[in-house]
Amino acid sequence: MSCSLQFCSWGANLLLCLGLFLHCGEARVNTEVQAGPLYRVVGAPLSIFCNVSGFSNPDAKQEFEFRVKLSASPTFEINIISTSNEGFGYAIYSDRVRSKEITLTHVSPTAVVFEIQRLEKNDEGEFDCSVINSEKVFFGAYSAQTVVKVIDNSLSVSSPASASVSFNEGDALTLTCQASSNTFQHTHLSIAWYLRKDGESDARRIISMDRDFTLSPGPGFEGRYQAGLIRLDKMGEATYKLKMDQLEVSDQGQIYCQAQEWIQDPDRSWYSIAQKDAAETTLNVRAREVLPDTSSLVVRISSQPTTLQEGQELSLSCSVDTQSLEEKFFSVAWLKGSVELARIGPTGILSVGPEYSVRGKEGELRAARVGSKDYRLILQPVRTDDHGEYICRAWPQDRGQDGAFTQGAAQDSSSQLVSISATESGLSLEMQNTVKVNEGDKLELTCKVHGVKGQLSVTWQRKATSTAIFTNVISLSQEGVMETAGEFTRRRVKATRPATDAFTLELDEVSPSDSGVYQCTVSEWKINSKTNSQSQTATVTVDPVESFVKVNLISRDNKVTVGENVALMCRVRGPHVPITLTWSLQRDATNLDNILTLGYDGAVSWSAGFEQSYQLKVENQQNEARHYLLIKGASQREAGSYQCSASVFMENAYKRLPASNQLAVSVNKPVSTLDLTSAPTLTSNINTDIEIKCSAISNQSPSSRYAVTWLLQQQAEKQIIVSSDRDALLTFGPQIELSLRQRISMKRTKGPSFELSIRQAQISDRGSYTCKVVEWLQDPRGEWYELSPVSRTTNITVIEPVNDLRLDQTEMSLNTREGEEVELECNVISGAPSPSFFYKVTWLYTEHDSSVMNALVELDHRGLLSYPENQKVRGLQGRLRLSRPTQSSFHLGIQRAHEGDGGTYKCQVEQHQLDHEGRWQQKASESGGPITLTVNVPENNLSIEKNELELNRSTTQDFTIPCHITKQSSSNSEFKVTWFWQKEAETKQLPIFIAYRNATLQDRFGMADQLRFSHPLPNQFSLTVLKPGPRDSGLYFCEVEEWIPSLSYGWRRVAVDKSGNLTVYYNAEGDTRAVSEPKCKSVMWIGIFVAFVICALVVIVILVLKMCQNNGGKKDENSLWTEQHPLKPSAGD
Repeated sequence: MSCSLQFCSWGANLLLCLGLFLHCGEARVNTEVQAGPLYRVVGAPLSIFCNVSGFSNPDAKQEFEFRVKLSASPTFEINIISTSNEGFGYAIYSDRVRSKEITLTHVSPTAVVFEIQRLEKNDEGEFDCSVINSEKVFFGAYSAQTVVKVIDNSLSVSSPASASVSFNEGDALTLTCQASSNTFQHTHLSIAWYLRKDGESDARRIISMDRDFTLSPGPGFEGRYQAGLIRLDKMGEATYKLKMDQLEVSDQGQIYCQAQEWIQDPDRSWYSIAQKDAAETTLNVRAREVLPDTSSLVVRISSQPTTLQEGQELSLSCSVDTQSLEEKFFSVAWLKGSVELARIGPTGILSVGPEYSVRGKEGELRAARVGSKDYRLILQPVRTDDHGEYICRAWPQDRGQDGAFTQGAAQDSSSQLVSISATESGLSLEMQNTVKVNEGDKLELTCKVHGVKGQLSVTWQRKATSTAIFTNVISLSQEGVMETAGEFTRRRVKATRPATDAFTLELDEVSPSDSGVYQCTVSEWKINSKTNSQSQTATVTVDPVESFVKVNLISRDNKVTVGENVALMCRVRGPHVPITLTWSLQRDATNLDNILTLGYDGAVSWSAGFEQSYQLKVENQQNEARHYLLIKGASQREAGSYQCSASVFMENAYKRLPASNQLAVSVNKPVSTLDLTSAPTLTSNINTDIEIKCSAISNQSPSSRYAVTWLLQQQAEKQIIVSSDRDALLTFGPQIELSLRQRISMKRTKGPSFELSIRQAQISDRGSYTCKVVEWLQDPRGEWYELSPVSRTTNITVIEPVNDLRLDQTEMSLNTREGEEVELECNVISGAPSPSFFYKVTWLYTEHDSSVMNALVELDHRGLLSYPENQKVRGLQGRLRLSRPTQSSFHLGIQRAHEGDGGTYKCQVEQHQLDHEGRWQQKASESGGPITLTVNVPENNLSIEKNELELNRSTTQDFTIPCHITKQSSSNSEFKVTWFWQKEAETKQLPIFIAYRNATLQDRFGMADQLRFSHPLPNQFSLTVLKPGPRDSGLYFCEVEEWIPSLSYGWRRVAVDKSGNLTVYYNAEGDTRAVSEPKCKSVMWIGIFVAFVICALVVIVILVLKMCQNNGGKKDENSLWTEQHPLKPSAGD
């Protein structure tokens, strides 16, 4: 929207524009979700907060839905959970929703939290939070998305301490914990030490170091932390040391360290993605004994002797004297200068100073309380560096009611000078001054010995800096017993004597923290007594792994076309060390995705959605390992900057090396080969349909899809008419009016060919039509990408045609039979071919012998069908069928023609056309020639068998009156059969039995017990008279009425016919004669004549008589009618 400032007050206009701008640019409803990407580890919980604002009622409870597009199928959206519909989720998530592993909970009416208790690798994707609109209008943003990346948990935590350690009360405890992570993203670690006391379920935090390296003591440990008795130090890259001085009995329990890995989300907040605990160490603290308090104190020192030679024994005695000595407690220590040799506590426990701890362990230093007030320290053998002044120092110890000691003021003795001279000995050592070794390799130091005279022992010591003190590493006694000291008990260290004059130190998998000064001390022994010692040092430098292991990424084919292969090679140069390699891909400035991690143990961990796209290959060569990442059929998803990163797993910790260079991989689309052809110009009549065809003339992939856009340019203006995306979804241009949209359609046919149809073209439709086609191809991952568009233009001209309408005026006559279908034709001779014309057709009907013309049916030019109200022709209207098989012919069909449908038919056609304003105009009207229809009914074709018969019967023989129909007028005919009887010597014919066409039977003469009706076949009827007598003599025949169904008048009688006469005679002998059976009668008479002549043939005559009787008078018993039961006459005619 723009505002003019030229003619109005600039202030008012400015405020108006600003208000309109804010109103138009602001979405009232706004949905917000945590910004992504959110990196979380497998198995960890996930929480996503989502809230909405801007509804008219801010306190109304809103309903939310969560969906996800998984990285494995980013184009498919999956329903997860809804606050309003329990069955909302798809099957892939429904079980986890039912088990409450996935929940969606309201934290307020307009906010929810979406939670997954344990993330799975396949949960990675784009999560969508949608709010269901509770109002009638849509105004704003009702959904928001965030991306979740699921990475492996690479946090490693270990503690090399023993499972159980024991200390005395007041001793110092030192524990170490190693924690590291191989997570490729930028993360921080926090470390905390915990104490779980016996009988307590919850552990107490001793001290912690957060992700910003800030130390914080736990509750109850603040005072000891402030006094410096509790410390937490980071030693090197992955080692954290806890030191607790002056242990207390209450410190007893299980101690362990806990590491947490933190990542910073895009909203700048830190989130803990992983947490692991090291193995617990059981700490036992023994309580010390409590002695009484002391007051004044006198301390004395003496030495025996004061002058010694190297290797002899030095004895330093210390005496303490005060009042009530037996009731008091003391701590006594021997010092040489400011260095403490040893101390005996108030409970009699000996502790050796750190610089003399090795000699104390080797038995060279011993101290004990030898009396109530006397203490003695012995050094044997003494060394030349033991020369100097010694003092004794004593502290009174006051024991409180709780058993704890409080130390009093110290009291020193006078100094005692001890002189030690060197003895003559040929023992000397030789060792390399400086040694360099790579991190992860084995350190080997050799100490050469010259002038060997007796048994030898060796002690290897180390100090990190020149100002530090030596600490023991390992020793090898003169008997060959090897003893490892301190933290090296957990390392693979070995002291050997490969030759008489050589001692060797071997330390595996060294790290930069192992750098320092190493000292080899060799001692001579005679009869279990050390006589002489010599030392030699060497400076050891451990080069870190990043100084000699280099990572480099190269490729020969980093610019490819979609579908081609790419090979990336990550070269790791240097000695073989346990390497963990991670491949990553950065598609844009914000998203960095891990592809896979190849562990030092050979395990491969793929990130979700990548395993199907890549392959991995490793080649090991001398001083080099080549890691290949192969892309089989590259797609746009694989384009981006690749990087390989390596970390070394040493001493149970990951050490990350500098990442390789970034290598950009470009995946280009192939050049389009699509070529189109279309007619440059088209001319069409107004109100006709126009089809513009745009066809591909080049061979295209059968899997290609096409997005088509049709544009219209009229004068200088060019606008989109209609477009179809690759899924055939149609969209009209924003400037296309509704009237034009209703006349436009587009389709695709084989070829491919793209057609734009404009129905009922108007003059305003002329212009230049451009077909723009974009070909879409599917990459190897199944995703679609587009090629460059191709266009062709067709110029359309719309003209108005000349009107000419003429119908066929030929008079026609049609004959048909009732029940058949009739089709009447009305043909347009001229004027029909133009599709700009539309026609109204009316069929008219005039009955025979009538001059009134009735309108039967009307189909107007808009396609509306109507039947004019007319009671006379309503039955005919229900059987009409209209059709237009061709553009120039109109047909009227009459189904099941009735006799009353006969008459004269005529069609009347009106020609209509739309004007430029969309209104119908009648252009012409014309009537076709009359069509005379005659509907014929079936003709009389009834015929009955007419045989004249005569029968002679006795009083005991039955006779049958046949009635056989030989022809009938129609297959649908039904018959009424009546049998008549005319007595002898009378002329009146009486009906005795009637079989109606509806199968009703009627006895008209009261002879029901004597009559049997039979109807074995559709055209055969018979009536049998049972047990006749002389009174039944006379003339018998049947009369048949034929009835046929009429579509106009129902059932009607079409014919009547009679059968031949059957004359029945009765005589006294009881012989039976029939004119129709002369052969049978002749045989009978011949048999009787032969019987009288030749008696021998009697038997044969009898048989012949029986045969003749069967042929002449006995009927088959298997009849359709039950002949054994007499007929019961019906009640009426």
